[in-house]
Amino acid sequence: MGISFDNIDGLIWYDGKLVPWAEANVHVLTHGLHYASCVFEGERAYGGEVFKSTAHSERLKNSARILDFEIPYSVAEIDAAKKLVLEKNSLPDAYLRPVAWRGSEMMGVSAQSNKIHLAIACWNWPSYFSPAERLKGIRITLAEYRRPDPRTIPALAKASGLYMICTISKHKAERDGYADALMLDWEGRVAECTGANIFFVKDGKLHTPIADCFLAGITRATVIDLAKRRGIEVIERRILPEELSNFSECFLTGSAAEVTPVSEIAHWTFTPGSISAQLMEDYSAEVQPKKAAA
Repeated sequence: MGISFDNIDGLIWYDGKLVPWAEANVHVLTHGLHYASCVFEGERAYGGEVFKSTAHSERLKNSARILDFEIPYSVAEIDAAKKLVLEKNSLPDAYLRPVAWRGSEMMGVSAQSNKIHLAIACWNWPSYFSPAERLKGIRITLAEYRRPDPRTIPALAKASGLYMICTISKHKAERDGYADALMLDWEGRVAECTGANIFFVKDGKLHTPIADCFLAGITRATVIDLAKRRGIEVIERRILPEELSNFSECFLTGSAAEVTPVSEIAHWTFTPGSISAQLMEDYSAEVQPKKAAA
């Protein structure tokens, strides 16, 4: 186990100012801790530039609105704060975690007047899966929990409470020797993994589930665009588990996972092939800062 995340040496942007890492704390009776009134983003910086920073900041603001609160900073201010955190921590290549939550002024389900806080941290965090795992394809299992019906939960927000079943499912998968778990939706259709979207390849075409009960990831959208640039047809549709034997390749996408091929889902097997490899390469090129023309 590496260093505990409360003992990292660095600075965190907290409610408009930089504070020492160890001082970026919340009270034990914070509403966001007890009632999950908390939203966040996972982002990566490459060469000092946060990839699709504005898209992430816009989604953070929208997630908060879905949870019925307003983050008291504009998208431009959030973008600037992320850039400042990278610079002050001397981390051109880093993972960033903006997080917003209701404070501790009122303890109870209703807390409409609680102060809204925003913090942004960054640290060194390599790809979600090791390079060796990514090249040969990771093994994943099926999760016991399913993504809920969007009529029962704010499924399109990147909210902390939605990840409770993801943590449980990933822990169980790792105990069983897998890297992750595939979650079905409330009707038993393929949805996503615990922290990444999923794609399949069949006859040279990409197939991916419709994102109506889980987050349509920014990396997911990037990969769809990269595939279309290559002339690869992308089909967003309902996918049933029994169809998995018909696909030749499979890969995951996410800010943490980037593009990660899959070799196995429970008893279904896949062979990381040319399309997965091409999109891994294209994504790696896409995230690099673009040099201005001379």
